[in-house]
Amino acid sequence: MIQAPHIDGLNQILPEDPLLMMGAGPVPIPGPVAAANGIVINHLGETMARIIDQVKRMGRYIFQTESPWLMGVAGPGSAAMEMAVTNLVWPDTRVLCVCNGFFSQRLAEMARRAGGEVERLLIDEGCRADVSRIEDILQTFEPEVMTIVQGETSNTTHNKDLAAIGALAQRYNCRLIVDAVCTLSTMELNMDDWGIDVVITGGQKGLSSIPGVSLVAFSEHAWQRILQRPVPIPHWTLDAQLATRFWHEASYHYTAPVSGLLALHEAMRLVCEETLERRFQRHRKSSLALQGGIEALGLSLYVPTEARLNSVVGIALPEGLDSKAVCSHISRHFRVEIAGSFGPPIVRIGQMGEQCRVHNLFRTLHALGSTFNALGYPVDLPAGMAALENRLQALSAEE
Repeated sequence: MIQAPHIDGLNQILPEDPLLMMGAGPVPIPGPVAAANGIVINHLGETMARIIDQVKRMGRYIFQTESPWLMGVAGPGSAAMEMAVTNLVWPDTRVLCVCNGFFSQRLAEMARRAGGEVERLLIDEGCRADVSRIEDILQTFEPEVMTIVQGETSNTTHNKDLAAIGALAQRYNCRLIVDAVCTLSTMELNMDDWGIDVVITGGQKGLSSIPGVSLVAFSEHAWQRILQRPVPIPHWTLDAQLATRFWHEASYHYTAPVSGLLALHEAMRLVCEETLERRFQRHRKSSLALQGGIEALGLSLYVPTEARLNSVVGIALPEGLDSKAVCSHISRHFRVEIAGSFGPPIVRIGQMGEQCRVHNLFRTLHALGSTFNALGYPVDLPAGMAALENRLQALSAEE
């Protein structure tokens, strides 16, 4: 018989002084969310049915949709991506994938694996999607489905023209799937008004919930396509029609992640209490002030202003400096965690949910500047801290 191993408890593994999570996600979670994640209840029955009803009601507000076809996924944001793609794409479906980073390429790969005939529109690094180029392909390729990422966290690019792209998709009868994993509740996204057919998000970023429970919303236009599938979806767990058993009939699909759903409920409730308008304003102010402080240090932001994502800020690294060295030093010496990249020579600082608090900005910027100085790349730390303070005050005066 194999002998039981000796395993250290988490109290022996986790650091005594927790890291401030300022990377590209997960993000710090509020107390009510953490408390809810410690509760286990029956995944069926009246209590869960009431919770799910409220999650759907809150979701329609946060997604800005009247569609009833909102449902959760027991999995990361990538599972929600796959649920969206595989329910709308089957063999020989023509799919236009707008690709300007790692996660938009992931959507294209999912569409390919689902049997789609995929056309990739490759966007230059650091640029947002060009509406006219999209229309050209809609006219010639005539795709049935299109995928795009609102905020490409891999290189901190923002596809700002979603409303115009959504209008084009409607004009050409193309279902539009939008990845809003890092942007939902951090910046404007109007699913119905912008003509978006599917919006996907994860819990662990803008919503400030835990990883592993995600959301997807389908428009009525998308739902009718799902109902008309010529063949069943090969993924039983991700079958949107089967998921309605739990999300719309209080019945069994699979054992729901009840603790995660309770945490998501509390996170969404806090969004609704704050309201989207105030939340967008808080995120904008926090990110712009941080960007101003970074530039005052003497560092450069990776993406030009016209295509820059506020939810995750990309900082260009000087030649010779490795992102792993920066991330390791800032974590070890200042207990602040920021993110490396998926290829570009950058480090990334998240500006989502609970990250967007003034005390987090000052601690993170001071740690960042001190790290660059310690690694032999001098920056003007006093100027950066002063610029952060001044920018926060100026943006507050505009409110």
